[in-house]
Amino acid sequence: MSGERQSGGSRKKERPDTAELLRSACGTFAELTGLEPESVISFAPVEDGGWTLRVEAVELSRVPDTMSLLGLYELTLDGDGRLTGYSRQERYERGRADPRPRS
Repeated sequence: MSGERQSGGSRKKERPDTAELLRSACGTFAELTGLEPESVISFAPVEDGGWTLRVEAVELSRVPDTMSLLGLYELTLDGDGRLTGYSRQERYERGRADPRPRS
């Protein structure tokens, strides 16, 4: 009965462990894109029971490393933690202090 909790005759599906969910989503993303996520920037539940993650991945390594290009990706997961989509939100040099320009 892995992943299920029984209470009074009814079965309720447990939400995946957070660390396991992050590892799985990042692994699937890497498998699909060939890019290894370097860090998880944010992680939040969404109204439909799924999750949204924002991860950074090195898109182009350069020397010095501060000139490497990073991509900021938003990943969407369903309620079971399966990756349902991703999109690149930004691309920037690692050495830039804040990837979002301030207005």
